[in-house]
Amino acid sequence: MKKYESIYQDLLTKIEEHKIKAGEKLPGEFELRDYYNASRDTIRKALSLLSQNGYIQKSQGKGSIVLDINRFNFPVSGLTSFKELATSIDRKIETIVICCECIEPDEEIKHLLMLDDNTKVWYIERIRKFDDEAVIFDTDIVNADIVPSLTKEIVQNSLFDYIENKLGLKIGYAKKEITCRPVTSKDQKVLDLKNYDMLVNIASFVFLEDTTLFQYTISKHRPDKFRFSDFARRTKNTL
Repeated sequence: MKKYESIYQDLLTKIEEHKIKAGEKLPGEFELRDYYNASRDTIRKALSLLSQNGYIQKSQGKGSIVLDINRFNFPVSGLTSFKELATSIDRKIETIVICCECIEPDEEIKHLLMLDDNTKVWYIERIRKFDDEAVIFDTDIVNADIVPSLTKEIVQNSLFDYIENKLGLKIGYAKKEITCRPVTSKDQKVLDLKNYDMLVNIASFVFLEDTTLFQYTISKHRPDKFRFSDFARRTKNTL
């Protein structure tokens, strides 16, 4: 094992055993150099490996900050409400509704939801807090012809629960796209971003069982807090 790899492994063990806790700074490069009796270049290689593997965030002028390695698991392929997901997460979780308004859609929204000219939409913004940190920013746009009435109380609880159990509609499936996008000025206002300048962006088109498109959602996640999972089975091509 090379010197930088052994230093990486030692620091990783300290992080995993919580001897160095999430949010704390690692010692500086010069201090680590003396502690491990290694060159500064070797220390930088070890820190770079920790950064690449998601254990630290290196910030100019602030040093290396240890990230929370206990990330929350979000399934990519499933269609699950946030409330349903929250029941499986052992954390203090809070939803804050910033906006819930019925509006005239612009041309972009009309195109996204394939709306008629006279159709209005519900525009909803929600912040999701985990252990008092705002780490998800959800924007939902919902066809008001299909969901004619909403309140802040309804969307704070669960939009899917209301649609299925109060309106009696059957939600069928969603098409999703996952990208990384730069932080916007709005994101900076509503999220606890730390030093992150990129967010994991999940865009979803949600359809009823009869294939009617009724909702478009953009869900922005702080990257250190979540692990996005899927299950894939290989199907051998016999052609």
